[in-house]
Amino acid sequence: MKQPARAGSSLALRSSRSGPPDVRSRFVSGLGYALDQFQLDAMEALDAGSSVLVTAPTGAGKTLVAEYAVHLALAEGRRAFYTTPIKALSNQKFQDLSGSLGAARVGLLTGDNSVRGWAQVVVMTTEVLRNMIHSNPAGLDEVSVVVLDEVHFLQDPYRGQVWEEVIILSPKNARLVCLSATVSNADQVADWIRSVHGEVAAISATSRPVRLRHNFLVGDRSSGSLR
Repeated sequence: MKQPARAGSSLALRSSRSGPPDVRSRFVSGLGYALDQFQLDAMEALDAGSSVLVTAPTGAGKTLVAEYAVHLALAEGRRAFYTTPIKALSNQKFQDLSGSLGAARVGLLTGDNSVRGWAQVVVMTTEVLRNMIHSNPAGLDEVSVVVLDEVHFLQDPYRGQVWEEVIILSPKNARLVCLSATVSNADQVADWIRSVHGEVAAISATSRPVRLRHNFLVGDRSSGSLR
């Protein structure tokens, strides 16, 4: 069994699903800034046809990996589904991708909105994708990338089943791009994904680019004073 890739490692995976060689250079050149090693490792894994599980602190740039995967799908002439756990995040990602890719190429499917559901890139809640898989599995035939943002919802006792079903039932020839800041057992999660879906590279970063600041409010209930 292949071991999950870690930040700084060199992947030897190769697949017939690998994207055109110039996709990454065009994508990176359009950013205007240098990438971190974990982002480069994730891109390499995606180029090789592998799914990825990316764990990194909030603000580290995990979303960039998903955006690159979307570009790969478009370059291959196929579709990408981008899922989030809540409608507000789906609406925000829909706006972001519409701005970068053009509104005509991006759709939105939530319980409240249905906008260009036939588009090449469709943003949706994870529940919508789960329902789609059960009701119309043929609708995923042209999908080569499925993004699962906030994949740590797997551990949610009430909603985790939705994420499990999506991972298990997504087309085996589609790359999964699983993102989270709070998965502490990434290797175990990657082992499970590998067993039910296919090859996945577990890539982690620990450097926190956005400093955490703890603020405390101390009050005296008897006097009503605060300090």
